[in-house]
Amino acid sequence: MPLIPLSVIDIGRMPYDRSWRLQENIVKTRAKGGWNTDTLLLVEHPHVFTLGRRAESSHLLDPRDETGAMIPAFDVNRGGDITYHGPGQVVGYPLLDLEGIGGDVIKYLRAIESILIEVCKHYGLRAERRKAYTGVWIDGKKIASIGVGVQRGITLHGFALNVNTEMSYFERIVPCGIQGVEMTSLELLCGRPISLDEVKRRIVHETGIAFSRRPENKRLADIPLMETDP
Repeated sequence: MPLIPLSVIDIGRMPYDRSWRLQENIVKTRAKGGWNTDTLLLVEHPHVFTLGRRAESSHLLDPRDETGAMIPAFDVNRGGDITYHGPGQVVGYPLLDLEGIGGDVIKYLRAIESILIEVCKHYGLRAERRKAYTGVWIDGKKIASIGVGVQRGITLHGFALNVNTEMSYFERIVPCGIQGVEMTSLELLCGRPISLDEVKRRIVHETGIAFSRRPENKRLADIPLMETDP
């Protein structure tokens, strides 16, 4: 039986709020029959903090960058607490028919963890899960954060893998609401900068395996959005 297609769209650098609207527009378009394909969006965000449904405002310790300018912060409809997104980080938003991948959100979260664990393995790193916490860890430090939601039966939001990320921004929050957690990146662990394009290719490959999908590169313009994303 041929594999179900997975449309992969690398949208490059995009502000967080625009990518959030884009996800919701794709979900609405799919619900109305205008787009019937599982989709993986890959994006890199400018500096931003996002607070999930369980986040406490006190976990945002310092909302300013090194110049004193305010970093945007958004309350979002995903699971989890607070996290940081920024340059040098690969963020993935799988927009999948949940029933089509088993209908179980917990199993879906474990699958996302497995994808990122396999990506880290490609760089000779032994990543793992940590009991009671969603995400991916290496030597007790967190390298990837995960927070998802489901809307109209389609998954949205997703994961963030620290590649060449400036780690000092995590000091401005209590990452994922876990006191004392240390964050790390592929660059720190490998001792060299890592190609974001290479990491994206590994993510796409492992996503196809995890969900029995056939990745196909698409452009954002290929989606006939029923709502315009400004």
